[in-house]
Amino acid sequence: MSTDPIDAAAVAHTARLVATVLAPLGAVDADAPRIQHGPGRRLLVQRGDDELAVVGLGPTGQEHGAEFRFPAPWPRPFGDVTVSPTGDLAVFSGVHAVRAVDRTGKVHWELPHGCWSTAKCTAAHASFEEYADDPRHRHADRGSAAFSPDGTLVWAHVRHAQDWPHEEWLVLDAADGSVLGRTRTSTVGSASAHFPHPDGSYMGLTVGEGHEDSPSLWGHWDGTDLSFERVEGVLLQDVSPSGGHFLCTDPGQWALYLHESAGAQETGRLNARDVVPPAPGEDMARWDYEGAYPYEDGAVVSTDGHTTEPRHWLVDPGTPSLRGRIVYSLPVPGGALPAGPGLWATLAEDRTAVHLWSLTDAS
Repeated sequence: MSTDPIDAAAVAHTARLVATVLAPLGAVDADAPRIQHGPGRRLLVQRGDDELAVVGLGPTGQEHGAEFRFPAPWPRPFGDVTVSPTGDLAVFSGVHAVRAVDRTGKVHWELPHGCWSTAKCTAAHASFEEYADDPRHRHADRGSAAFSPDGTLVWAHVRHAQDWPHEEWLVLDAADGSVLGRTRTSTVGSASAHFPHPDGSYMGLTVGEGHEDSPSLWGHWDGTDLSFERVEGVLLQDVSPSGGHFLCTDPGQWALYLHESAGAQETGRLNARDVVPPAPGEDMARWDYEGAYPYEDGAVVSTDGHTTEPRHWLVDPGTPSLRGRIVYSLPVPGGALPAGPGLWATLAEDRTAVHLWSLTDAS
């Protein structure tokens, strides 16, 4: 590990702008657009209040395919959404159920689960309308869901239907929503996020519990049983292109951690204060929660995300060591976001577009 932050931080690596993809929905009434990726495909996904907009992207990120939309079964504050690799099905993870719909709004299947309300609601809700006007449900906790790369499975983090407040991790058949595997997570989450692996039998899940011991789970589905390794006190950022490792940081943002996918064992860590000089007026640098792992030997992570000018860094996860600072041709106000092998994403300043980047000196 480098012990001289000044020398390493002085090395510049130029980011090449590969593509700029305009957000299909406005910035006021929609979430920020994001890239959902898997082997050989990328989708730009943006959730609005009444609909989900999706733009197909080519393998390099430069070819823009068709734009299509899904009617939303409930407003965006009430959950999350994921899209099938082929773009024909959207799975909305809501307060009371996980629902799969096609582009016409037709419900293909729905899986009810326990209520995510923070008001200790034990009701078995049959519809969103039952709690739509209840402020205790409007600020509910939330689970999440993700497709496997081949689109045959949906992984879902839900609240247990009968045993509040226990939570479960489910593997579902994407065709009909039937439960193939399930396990209790022993978490009390306020929100969660999935991180797909190129091999659909693996999946990462970060569960935010509101404290520094918030865990991440590294799951494995062998076709019969769902199991997972629990990694305490880390937040997943991205999975390497080969799937051999995953990168994460801790809620305190002190270090980056590299873990092997097989067994989830930690193989290295990089303390921010050892390699990155503090920003002006700061006592030390801290890694941001978001990061991208576009190359086997290169991750793009940022510091100072709470400032108006965050700094992005190229890190060699395998060493681990700092390789230098990323230099952009456009203003980059936020962190680096995952976009699949060979690319990472950033948001435009007004959140109306996503920029896709690669390294000019990538091997």
